[in-house]
Amino acid sequence: MHYRRFGKTNLNLSVFSLGTMRYLVSQENAVETIKQAVNMGINHIETARGYGKSEKYLGAALVCDLQRTQLYITTKITPTRDVGLIERYINESLENLNTDYLDFLAIHGINTWEHLEITHHGIKAIHKMIDDGRVRHIGFSTHGPLDVILATINTDFFQFINLHYYYFFQHNAPAIELAKQKDMGIFIISPADKGGQLYTPSSTLEKLCQPFSPLELNYRFLLSDPRITTLSVGAARPQELEWPLSISDRTEPLTTQEIEIFERLENQALTKLGTEKCSQCYACLPCPENIHIPEVLRLRNLSVAYDMTGFGKYRYGMFENAGHWFPGNKGSRCTECGECLPRCPENLDIPSLLKDTHQKLKGSSGRRLWD
Repeated sequence: MHYRRFGKTNLNLSVFSLGTMRYLVSQENAVETIKQAVNMGINHIETARGYGKSEKYLGAALVCDLQRTQLYITTKITPTRDVGLIERYINESLENLNTDYLDFLAIHGINTWEHLEITHHGIKAIHKMIDDGRVRHIGFSTHGPLDVILATINTDFFQFINLHYYYFFQHNAPAIELAKQKDMGIFIISPADKGGQLYTPSSTLEKLCQPFSPLELNYRFLLSDPRITTLSVGAARPQELEWPLSISDRTEPLTTQEIEIFERLENQALTKLGTEKCSQCYACLPCPENIHIPEVLRLRNLSVAYDMTGFGKYRYGMFENAGHWFPGNKGSRCTECGECLPRCPENLDIPSLLKDTHQKLKGSSGRRLWD
């Protein structure tokens, strides 16, 4: 296991962190998963008061065989103006976790301008808890648009950031760079799942990535970037840690062979999509029907180029069902008003592509595992 400095916190975190959203089948399973993670070198565990019994299960592990000083713990609270509620949330988390301090507290989901404004009101209360030792470092997690993320980083309130960034989703690259310039720790959310459900890749994607697996390549894309501190691995059981952590020492720059495979993937997209490839410039926004056009067309790109239709349906089904965590309407809401057309530098027939995406990816509606 390799370790990296978590930005201005000056703490060294394992390059993989245990995410605790999926180990919830029982307390025994959660405790065994945590123990296995620690035995394999993980020293950072991320939870949230919104993840069911996750905090309590982690607290149970801490009073078993684990030393509190072996671990760095992050928990998360949602944005609120209510100073009393902030204090209550943190005290409840401390009680659940059987600890008297949090290494890291993250504001969970600064996804909108309103969330950022709310956070301004609550930051003094959190600094009070830093002063009295209940909280040691503060950061934020985000599923929001890039402009909100950049503005939040630029407040200089925070020492670390949790965000989405993967080979198949690089739109947040400017946030990675700005966070690095600000000396913030950088935690990547769910690269196996949100990065493309790469634990169950299509046969097309598997063949394109040979001799590696798609998930291995995504991990290498991230681990080879020295700006990134740690990646979340959301193991549901102890056995699911073995394969990801087998490459936890692969933090060297990308090899020539790996670079060639990434070039192969790009060439595949160009060949399959041709003049229908959306380059993710986001110039088409805003849409009067609140369709997240770039994300809809990104899912189409992945489906057409790599047969990632299962992942596309999973994410597309969350539109209109996950609120600010996954905002925007489905492509079927397009009225063909044409406002997006002159803004597209590639002259894409956006209304037709939105309808085509809806036909390809419509299915059962989805939602977040925890709201």
